[in-house]
Amino acid sequence: MNLSDIPRRTAAATALALAGLLTAAAPGATAAPAVPAAPSATAAAPDIALANVKAHLTQFQSIATANGGNRAHGRPGYKASIDYLKAKLDAAGFTTSVQQFTTSGATGYNLIADWPGGDANQVLMAGAHLDSVSSGPGINDNGTGSAAVLETALAVSRAQLKPAKHLRFGWWGAEEVGLVGSRTYVSGLPTTERAKITGYLNFDMIGSPNPGYFVYDDDPAIEKTFKDYFAGLGVPTEIETEGDGRSDHASFKNAGIPVGGLFTGAGRTKTSAQAQKWGGTAGQAFDRCYHSSCDTMSNLNDTALDRNSDAIAHAVWTLSAGTTVPPDGDVYENTADVAIPDNGVAATSTVTVSGRTGNAPAALRVGVDIVHTWRGDLVVDLVAPDGTAYRLKNSSSSDSADNVVTTYTVDASSEVANGAWKLRVQDVAAQDTGHISAFRLTF
Repeated sequence: MNLSDIPRRTAAATALALAGLLTAAAPGATAAPAVPAAPSATAAAPDIALANVKAHLTQFQSIATANGGNRAHGRPGYKASIDYLKAKLDAAGFTTSVQQFTTSGATGYNLIADWPGGDANQVLMAGAHLDSVSSGPGINDNGTGSAAVLETALAVSRAQLKPAKHLRFGWWGAEEVGLVGSRTYVSGLPTTERAKITGYLNFDMIGSPNPGYFVYDDDPAIEKTFKDYFAGLGVPTEIETEGDGRSDHASFKNAGIPVGGLFTGAGRTKTSAQAQKWGGTAGQAFDRCYHSSCDTMSNLNDTALDRNSDAIAHAVWTLSAGTTVPPDGDVYENTADVAIPDNGVAATSTVTVSGRTGNAPAALRVGVDIVHTWRGDLVVDLVAPDGTAYRLKNSSSSDSADNVVTTYTVDASSEVANGAWKLRVQDVAAQDTGHISAFRLTF
Protein backbone atom coordinates (compact mmCIF):
# COMPACT_ATOMS: atom_id res chain seq x y z
CA MET A 1 0.00 0.00 0.00
CA ASN A 2 1.18 3.47 -0.86
CA LEU A 3 0.38 5.85 2.00
CA SER A 4 2.24 8.92 0.78
CA ASP A 5 0.48 12.13 1.73
CA ILE A 6 -0.75 13.35 -1.65
CA PRO A 7 -2.93 16.51 -1.49
CA ARG A 8 -6.42 15.77 -2.72
CA ARG A 9 -6.47 18.31 -5.53
CA THR A 10 -3.00 17.30 -6.74
CA ALA A 11 -3.85 13.60 -6.75
CA ALA A 12 -7.14 14.20 -8.45
CA ALA A 13 -5.54 16.40 -11.09
CA THR A 14 -3.01 13.67 -11.84
CA ALA A 15 -5.78 11.12 -12.22
CA LEU A 16 -7.67 13.52 -14.47
CA ALA A 17 -4.65 14.06 -16.68
CA LEU A 18 -4.47 10.32 -17.24
CA ALA A 19 -8.22 10.10 -17.69
CA GLY A 20 -7.83 12.62 -20.50
CA LEU A 21 -6.12 9.88 -22.48
CA LEU A 22 -9.41 7.98 -22.70
CA THR A 23 -10.47 7.22 -26.24
CA ALA A 24 -13.90 8.74 -26.77
CA ALA A 25 -16.58 6.94 -28.72
CA ALA A 26 -18.18 8.76 -31.62
CA PRO A 27 -21.20 10.86 -30.64
CA GLY A 28 -24.58 9.45 -31.42
CA ALA A 29 -28.23 9.45 -30.52
CA THR A 30 -29.45 5.92 -30.82
CA ALA A 31 -31.90 3.86 -28.84
CA ALA A 32 -30.13 1.07 -26.96
CA PRO A 33 -31.49 -2.43 -27.66
CA ALA A 34 -32.67 -4.57 -24.80
CA VAL A 35 -30.10 -7.10 -23.56
CA PRO A 36 -31.40 -10.58 -22.74
CA ALA A 37 -30.99 -11.70 -19.17
CA ALA A 38 -28.02 -13.93 -18.43
CA PRO A 39 -28.17 -16.91 -16.11
CA SER A 40 -27.45 -16.09 -12.49
CA ALA A 41 -24.69 -17.57 -10.36
CA THR A 42 -26.69 -19.32 -7.67
CA ALA A 43 -24.01 -21.53 -6.10
CA ALA A 44 -22.53 -20.47 -2.78
CA ALA A 45 -18.94 -19.28 -2.80
CA PRO A 46 -16.42 -21.98 -1.89
CA ASP A 47 -14.14 -21.88 1.11
CA ILE A 48 -10.77 -20.53 0.03
CA ALA A 49 -8.13 -22.81 1.49
CA LEU A 50 -5.63 -20.90 3.60
CA ALA A 51 -2.95 -23.42 2.64
CA ASN A 52 -3.39 -22.53 -1.03
CA VAL A 53 -3.11 -18.81 -0.37
CA LYS A 54 0.02 -19.33 1.72
CA ALA A 55 1.53 -21.53 -1.00
CA HIS A 56 1.36 -18.53 -3.35
CA LEU A 57 2.93 -16.35 -0.65
CA THR A 58 5.75 -18.87 -0.25
CA GLN A 59 6.40 -18.53 -3.97
CA PHE A 60 6.50 -14.73 -3.64
CA GLN A 61 8.99 -15.09 -0.78
CA SER A 62 11.17 -17.43 -2.84
CA ILE A 63 11.05 -15.07 -5.81
CA ALA A 64 12.14 -12.15 -3.63
CA THR A 65 14.92 -14.16 -2.01
CA ALA A 66 16.26 -15.12 -5.43
CA ASN A 67 16.09 -11.54 -6.73
CA GLY A 68 17.76 -9.21 -4.27
CA GLY A 69 15.22 -9.56 -1.46
CA ASN A 70 12.29 -7.70 -3.02
CA ARG A 71 9.64 -7.68 -5.74
CA ALA A 72 9.69 -3.94 -6.40
CA HIS A 73 8.79 -2.04 -9.57
CA GLY A 74 11.54 -2.26 -12.14
CA ARG A 75 13.30 -5.11 -10.33
CA PRO A 76 13.53 -8.71 -11.61
CA GLY A 77 11.51 -10.01 -8.66
CA TYR A 78 8.46 -8.11 -9.84
CA LYS A 79 8.55 -9.51 -13.37
CA ALA A 80 9.06 -13.02 -11.94
CA SER A 81 5.93 -12.50 -9.81
CA ILE A 82 3.94 -11.52 -12.92
CA ASP A 83 5.20 -14.61 -14.74
CA TYR A 84 4.17 -16.86 -11.82
CA LEU A 85 0.61 -15.52 -11.78
CA LYS A 86 0.21 -15.58 -15.55
CA ALA A 87 1.23 -19.24 -15.77
CA LYS A 88 -1.31 -20.22 -13.10
CA LEU A 89 -4.13 -18.27 -14.75
CA ASP A 90 -3.36 -19.44 -18.28
CA ALA A 91 -3.45 -23.05 -17.11
CA ALA A 92 -6.82 -22.41 -15.41
CA GLY A 93 -8.48 -21.20 -18.62
CA PHE A 94 -8.34 -17.44 -18.20
CA THR A 95 -7.60 -15.07 -21.07
CA THR A 96 -4.62 -13.09 -19.83
CA SER A 97 -2.86 -9.98 -21.07
CA VAL A 98 0.19 -8.12 -19.79
CA GLN A 99 0.06 -4.33 -20.04
CA GLN A 100 3.47 -2.67 -20.15
CA PHE A 101 4.24 0.90 -19.08
CA THR A 102 7.23 2.99 -18.08
CA THR A 103 7.59 5.08 -14.93
CA SER A 104 10.50 6.23 -12.73
CA GLY A 105 12.85 5.20 -15.53
CA ALA A 106 11.81 1.53 -15.41
CA THR A 107 9.39 -0.81 -17.13
CA GLY A 108 6.30 -1.83 -15.20
CA TYR A 109 3.63 -4.43 -15.85
CA ASN A 110 -0.05 -5.00 -15.13
CA LEU A 111 -1.62 -8.43 -15.48
CA ILE A 112 -5.28 -8.68 -16.53
CA ALA A 113 -7.18 -11.98 -16.49
CA ASP A 114 -10.68 -12.39 -17.97
CA TRP A 115 -12.91 -15.36 -17.20
CA PRO A 116 -14.88 -16.41 -20.30
CA GLY A 117 -18.60 -15.67 -20.37
CA GLY A 118 -20.89 -13.34 -18.48
CA ASP A 119 -22.48 -10.15 -19.75
CA ALA A 120 -19.69 -8.17 -21.42
CA ASN A 121 -21.64 -4.98 -20.72
CA GLN A 122 -21.48 -5.63 -16.95
CA VAL A 123 -17.96 -6.30 -15.69
CA LEU A 124 -17.05 -7.02 -12.08
CA MET A 125 -13.35 -6.57 -11.32
CA ALA A 126 -11.23 -7.63 -8.36
CA GLY A 127 -7.60 -6.68 -8.01
CA ALA A 128 -4.52 -6.01 -5.92
CA HIS A 129 -1.13 -4.46 -6.37
CA LEU A 130 1.64 -6.99 -6.87
CA ASP A 131 4.74 -4.87 -6.29
CA SER A 132 6.62 -4.59 -3.00
CA VAL A 133 8.78 -1.74 -1.79
CA SER A 134 12.50 -2.13 -2.47
CA SER A 135 13.34 -2.72 1.20
CA GLY A 136 11.65 -6.13 1.52
CA PRO A 137 9.72 -8.98 -0.09
CA GLY A 138 6.29 -7.44 0.58
CA ILE A 139 4.51 -10.54 1.86
CA ASN A 140 1.72 -8.75 3.71
CA ASP A 141 2.03 -5.62 1.54
CA ASN A 142 0.83 -6.80 -0.82
CA GLY A 143 1.49 -10.46 -1.34
CA THR A 144 -1.60 -11.19 0.75
CA GLY A 145 -4.03 -9.33 -1.49
CA SER A 146 -2.38 -10.63 -4.64
CA ALA A 147 -2.37 -14.26 -3.46
CA ALA A 148 -5.97 -14.17 -2.21
CA VAL A 149 -7.24 -12.65 -5.48
CA LEU A 150 -5.27 -15.27 -7.42
CA GLU A 151 -6.70 -18.15 -5.38
CA THR A 152 -10.22 -16.72 -5.78
CA ALA A 153 -9.72 -16.62 -9.54
CA LEU A 154 -8.51 -20.22 -9.49
CA ALA A 155 -11.60 -21.15 -7.44
CA VAL A 156 -13.75 -19.60 -10.18
CA SER A 157 -12.04 -21.91 -12.65
CA ARG A 158 -12.39 -25.02 -10.45
CA ALA A 159 -16.11 -24.29 -10.03
CA GLN A 160 -16.50 -23.49 -13.74
CA LEU A 161 -18.56 -20.54 -12.53
CA LYS A 162 -21.10 -19.10 -14.97
CA PRO A 163 -21.86 -15.69 -13.46
CA ALA A 164 -24.32 -13.21 -14.93
CA LYS A 165 -21.62 -10.54 -15.05
CA HIS A 166 -18.29 -10.86 -16.78
CA LEU A 167 -15.43 -11.43 -14.31
CA ARG A 168 -12.07 -9.73 -14.63
CA PHE A 169 -9.10 -9.82 -12.27
CA GLY A 170 -6.15 -7.42 -12.20
CA TRP A 171 -2.72 -7.23 -10.58
CA TRP A 172 -1.14 -3.79 -10.65
CA GLY A 173 2.45 -2.68 -10.93
CA ALA A 174 4.14 0.41 -9.48
CA GLU A 175 1.50 1.02 -6.82
CA GLU A 176 4.24 1.84 -4.35
CA VAL A 177 5.51 4.66 -6.54
CA GLY A 178 2.12 6.35 -6.96
CA LEU A 179 -0.65 3.98 -8.12
CA VAL A 180 0.89 4.13 -11.58
CA GLY A 181 -0.16 0.73 -12.90
CA SER A 182 -3.85 1.00 -12.05
CA ARG A 183 -4.02 4.60 -13.28
CA THR A 184 -2.42 3.52 -16.55
CA TYR A 185 -5.02 0.79 -16.96
CA VAL A 186 -8.03 2.97 -16.18
CA SER A 187 -6.85 5.92 -18.26
CA GLY A 188 -6.30 3.63 -21.23
CA LEU A 189 -9.87 2.35 -21.21
CA PRO A 190 -12.20 3.86 -23.82
CA THR A 191 -15.11 5.62 -22.18
CA THR A 192 -17.54 2.95 -23.31
CA GLU A 193 -15.41 0.18 -21.77
CA ARG A 194 -14.96 2.05 -18.51
CA ALA A 195 -18.75 2.45 -18.26
CA LYS A 196 -19.17 -1.34 -18.39
CA ILE A 197 -17.34 -1.86 -15.08
CA THR A 198 -20.06 -2.17 -12.45
CA GLY A 199 -17.62 -2.44 -9.56
CA TYR A 200 -13.96 -2.76 -8.65
CA LEU A 201 -12.91 -4.61 -5.47
CA ASN A 202 -9.46 -3.79 -4.04
CA PHE A 203 -7.43 -5.88 -1.60
CA ASP A 204 -4.29 -4.30 -0.18
CA MET A 205 -2.85 -5.84 3.03
CA ILE A 206 -5.33 -8.43 4.32
CA GLY A 207 -3.13 -10.51 6.65
CA SER A 208 -1.57 -7.96 9.02
CA PRO A 209 0.00 -9.64 12.07
CA ASN A 210 -1.91 -7.47 14.58
CA PRO A 211 -5.02 -7.20 12.44
CA GLY A 212 -8.10 -5.07 12.32
CA TYR A 213 -11.06 -5.72 10.07
CA PHE A 214 -11.62 -2.65 7.93
CA VAL A 215 -14.14 -2.26 5.09
CA TYR A 216 -14.08 0.48 2.45
CA ASP A 217 -17.17 2.69 2.60
CA ASP A 218 -17.04 4.08 -0.94
CA ASP A 219 -19.98 2.19 -2.50
CA PRO A 220 -22.94 1.23 -0.29
CA ALA A 221 -23.80 -2.04 -2.06
CA ILE A 222 -20.23 -3.33 -2.04
CA GLU A 223 -19.70 -2.18 1.55
CA LYS A 224 -22.87 -4.00 2.66
CA THR A 225 -21.74 -7.21 0.94
CA PHE A 226 -18.55 -7.30 3.00
CA LYS A 227 -20.08 -6.09 6.26
CA ASP A 228 -22.87 -8.64 6.07
CA TYR A 229 -20.33 -11.41 5.49
CA PHE A 230 -18.27 -10.51 8.55
CA ALA A 231 -21.43 -10.01 10.63
CA GLY A 232 -22.32 -13.58 9.76
CA LEU A 233 -18.99 -14.66 11.27
CA GLY A 234 -19.60 -12.55 14.38
CA VAL A 235 -16.62 -10.33 13.47
CA PRO A 236 -17.19 -6.59 13.93
CA THR A 237 -15.81 -4.26 11.29
CA GLU A 238 -14.80 -0.61 11.07
CA ILE A 239 -14.68 1.81 8.18
CA GLU A 240 -11.27 1.89 6.50
CA THR A 241 -9.58 5.31 6.83
CA GLU A 242 -5.82 4.74 7.07
CA GLY A 243 -5.32 4.10 3.38
CA ASP A 244 -8.35 5.98 2.05
CA GLY A 245 -7.57 7.00 -1.51
CA ARG A 246 -4.00 5.72 -1.23
CA SER A 247 -4.41 2.37 -2.98
CA ASP A 248 -5.47 1.28 -6.46
CA HIS A 249 -9.21 1.67 -5.86
CA ALA A 250 -8.61 5.43 -6.10
CA SER A 251 -7.74 5.08 -9.80
CA PHE A 252 -11.14 3.51 -10.44
CA LYS A 253 -13.08 5.78 -8.09
CA ASN A 254 -11.68 8.90 -9.75
CA ALA A 255 -13.11 7.63 -13.03
CA GLY A 256 -16.60 7.23 -11.56
CA ILE A 257 -16.45 3.45 -11.06
CA PRO A 258 -18.02 2.03 -7.84
CA VAL A 259 -15.31 0.63 -5.57
CA GLY A 260 -14.94 -1.33 -2.35
CA GLY A 261 -12.47 -3.53 -0.55
CA LEU A 262 -10.85 -4.87 2.62
CA PHE A 263 -7.83 -3.94 4.73
CA THR A 264 -6.27 -5.19 7.99
CA GLY A 265 -4.14 -2.16 8.87
CA ALA A 266 -0.65 -0.81 8.24
CA GLY A 267 1.43 1.55 10.36
CA ARG A 268 -1.28 2.98 12.60
CA THR A 269 -1.49 1.87 16.22
CA LYS A 270 -4.23 -0.48 17.41
CA THR A 271 -6.27 1.14 20.17
CA SER A 272 -7.38 -0.54 23.39
CA ALA A 273 -10.96 -0.60 22.12
CA GLN A 274 -9.86 -2.28 18.91
CA ALA A 275 -7.79 -4.85 20.79
CA GLN A 276 -10.80 -5.63 22.96
CA LYS A 277 -12.92 -6.02 19.82
CA TRP A 278 -10.51 -8.03 17.67
CA GLY A 279 -7.79 -9.33 19.98
CA GLY A 280 -4.14 -8.60 19.38
CA THR A 281 -1.95 -6.03 21.08
CA ALA A 282 -3.07 -2.50 21.93
CA GLY A 283 -0.49 0.22 21.49
CA GLN A 284 1.24 -1.67 18.68
CA ALA A 285 0.98 -1.10 14.94
CA PHE A 286 -1.32 -3.30 12.93
CA ASP A 287 1.78 -4.19 10.90
CA ARG A 288 5.11 -3.43 12.63
CA CYS A 289 6.94 -4.58 9.48
CA TYR A 290 5.06 -2.25 7.13
CA HIS A 291 7.41 -1.26 4.27
CA SER A 292 10.30 -3.02 6.01
CA SER A 293 12.66 -5.93 5.39
CA CYS A 294 10.81 -8.01 8.00
CA ASP A 295 7.63 -8.15 5.87
CA THR A 296 8.23 -11.86 5.31
CA MET A 297 6.25 -15.08 5.73
CA SER A 298 6.51 -14.64 9.50
CA ASN A 299 4.68 -11.31 9.24
CA LEU A 300 1.17 -12.74 8.90
CA ASN A 301 -1.95 -13.49 10.89
CA ASP A 302 -3.43 -16.69 9.51
CA THR A 303 -6.92 -16.11 10.90
CA ALA A 304 -7.24 -12.67 9.29
CA LEU A 305 -5.81 -13.91 6.01
CA ASP A 306 -8.22 -16.86 5.96
CA ARG A 307 -11.29 -14.77 6.80
CA ASN A 308 -10.48 -12.08 4.25
CA SER A 309 -9.74 -14.61 1.51
CA ASP A 310 -13.13 -16.21 2.07
CA ALA A 311 -14.74 -12.75 2.08
CA ILE A 312 -13.22 -12.02 -1.34
CA ALA A 313 -14.74 -15.16 -2.80
CA HIS A 314 -18.09 -14.37 -1.20
CA ALA A 315 -18.10 -10.89 -2.75
CA VAL A 316 -17.07 -12.14 -6.19
CA TRP A 317 -19.79 -14.81 -6.20
CA THR A 318 -22.43 -12.46 -4.78
CA LEU A 319 -21.75 -9.34 -6.83
CA SER A 320 -21.34 -11.20 -10.12
CA ALA A 321 -24.71 -12.94 -9.75
CA GLY A 322 -28.13 -11.70 -10.75
CA THR A 323 -29.71 -10.87 -14.06
CA THR A 324 -29.20 -8.12 -16.58
CA VAL A 325 -32.17 -5.77 -16.50
CA PRO A 326 -32.92 -4.20 -19.88
CA PRO A 327 -33.68 -0.48 -19.86
CA ASP A 328 -37.36 0.30 -19.40
CA GLY A 329 -37.26 2.99 -22.06
CA ASP A 330 -35.40 4.14 -25.14
CA VAL A 331 -31.91 5.48 -24.45
CA TYR A 332 -30.28 8.29 -26.41
CA GLU A 333 -26.63 8.81 -25.56
CA ASN A 334 -23.54 10.84 -26.42
CA THR A 335 -20.26 9.34 -25.19
CA ALA A 336 -17.89 11.85 -26.79
CA ASP A 337 -15.61 13.63 -24.29
CA VAL A 338 -16.19 17.39 -24.06
CA ALA A 339 -13.64 19.51 -22.18
CA ILE A 340 -14.96 21.82 -19.45
CA PRO A 341 -12.95 25.08 -19.35
CA ASP A 342 -11.64 26.00 -15.91
CA ASN A 343 -13.62 28.97 -14.57
CA GLY A 344 -14.82 29.67 -18.10
CA VAL A 345 -17.66 29.37 -20.57
CA ALA A 346 -20.09 26.49 -20.38
CA ALA A 347 -19.45 23.23 -22.21
CA THR A 348 -22.28 21.32 -23.87
CA SER A 349 -22.90 17.74 -24.94
CA THR A 350 -25.82 17.14 -27.29
CA VAL A 351 -28.12 14.23 -28.11
CA THR A 352 -30.64 14.54 -30.92
CA VAL A 353 -33.95 12.78 -30.38
CA SER A 354 -36.06 11.97 -33.42
CA GLY A 355 -38.90 9.72 -34.49
CA ARG A 356 -40.96 10.17 -31.34
CA THR A 357 -44.49 11.52 -31.03
CA GLY A 358 -45.74 14.03 -28.51
CA ASN A 359 -43.92 15.42 -25.52
CA ALA A 360 -41.10 14.17 -23.32
CA PRO A 361 -42.10 12.18 -20.20
CA ALA A 362 -42.85 13.63 -16.79
CA ALA A 363 -40.01 11.47 -15.43
CA LEU A 364 -37.29 12.00 -18.03
CA ARG A 365 -34.10 10.37 -16.74
CA VAL A 366 -30.90 12.31 -17.36
CA GLY A 367 -27.75 10.24 -16.96
CA VAL A 368 -24.62 12.29 -16.28
CA ASP A 369 -20.98 11.14 -16.26
CA ILE A 370 -18.65 14.07 -15.60
CA VAL A 371 -14.99 13.61 -14.69
CA HIS A 372 -13.81 16.57 -12.61
CA THR A 373 -11.31 17.22 -9.84
CA TRP A 374 -13.63 19.41 -7.73
CA ARG A 375 -17.31 18.90 -8.45
CA GLY A 376 -18.34 21.76 -6.20
CA ASP A 377 -17.21 24.16 -8.93
CA LEU A 378 -19.83 22.86 -11.37
CA VAL A 379 -23.26 24.13 -12.38
CA VAL A 380 -25.14 21.56 -14.46
CA ASP A 381 -28.29 22.14 -16.55
CA LEU A 382 -30.41 20.14 -18.97
CA VAL A 383 -31.41 22.37 -21.89
CA ALA A 384 -34.52 21.37 -23.85
CA PRO A 385 -34.76 21.84 -27.63
CA ASP A 386 -36.67 25.13 -27.18
CA GLY A 387 -33.93 26.52 -24.91
CA THR A 388 -35.67 25.97 -21.57
CA ALA A 389 -33.09 25.11 -18.90
CA TYR A 390 -33.66 22.67 -16.06
CA ARG A 391 -31.18 23.01 -13.20
CA LEU A 392 -29.68 19.64 -12.21
CA LYS A 393 -26.90 20.78 -9.89
CA ASN A 394 -25.75 24.02 -8.30
CA SER A 395 -22.18 24.88 -7.39
CA SER A 396 -21.21 24.58 -3.73
CA SER A 397 -17.96 25.36 -1.92
CA SER A 398 -18.64 22.48 0.47
CA ASP A 399 -19.08 19.88 -2.28
CA SER A 400 -15.45 18.74 -2.42
CA ALA A 401 -15.82 15.30 -4.01
CA ASP A 402 -14.57 14.30 -7.44
CA ASN A 403 -16.79 13.65 -10.47
CA VAL A 404 -20.55 13.76 -11.04
CA VAL A 405 -21.78 10.28 -11.93
CA THR A 406 -25.52 10.02 -11.32
CA THR A 407 -29.00 10.03 -12.87
CA TYR A 408 -31.40 12.94 -12.41
CA THR A 409 -35.17 12.89 -13.02
CA VAL A 410 -36.75 15.89 -14.73
CA ASP A 411 -40.41 16.69 -15.38
CA ALA A 412 -40.10 17.51 -19.08
CA SER A 413 -43.73 16.86 -19.95
CA SER A 414 -44.16 20.39 -21.33
CA GLU A 415 -41.34 19.86 -23.85
CA VAL A 416 -41.62 18.38 -27.33
CA ALA A 417 -39.65 15.13 -27.32
CA ASN A 418 -37.91 15.50 -30.68
CA GLY A 419 -34.99 17.86 -31.11
CA ALA A 420 -31.52 18.63 -29.81
CA TRP A 421 -31.21 18.21 -26.03
CA LYS A 422 -28.10 19.55 -24.34
CA LEU A 423 -26.24 18.91 -21.12
CA ARG A 424 -24.69 22.24 -20.16
CA VAL A 425 -21.86 22.27 -17.63
CA GLN A 426 -20.05 25.38 -16.40
CA ASP A 427 -17.05 25.53 -14.07
CA VAL A 428 -17.54 28.73 -12.03
CA ALA A 429 -14.33 28.71 -9.95
CA ALA A 430 -10.62 28.49 -10.70
CA GLN A 431 -8.06 25.71 -10.23
CA ASP A 432 -9.82 22.49 -11.25
CA THR A 433 -10.50 20.90 -14.62
CA GLY A 434 -12.53 18.12 -16.16
CA HIS A 435 -14.67 16.90 -19.03
CA ILE A 436 -18.14 15.59 -19.82
CA SER A 437 -17.62 11.87 -20.37
CA ALA A 438 -21.17 10.81 -21.23
CA PHE A 439 -24.72 12.20 -21.36
CA ARG A 440 -27.82 10.06 -21.85
CA LEU A 441 -31.59 10.50 -21.86
CA THR A 442 -34.01 7.65 -21.13
CA PHE A 443 -37.54 8.17 -22.44
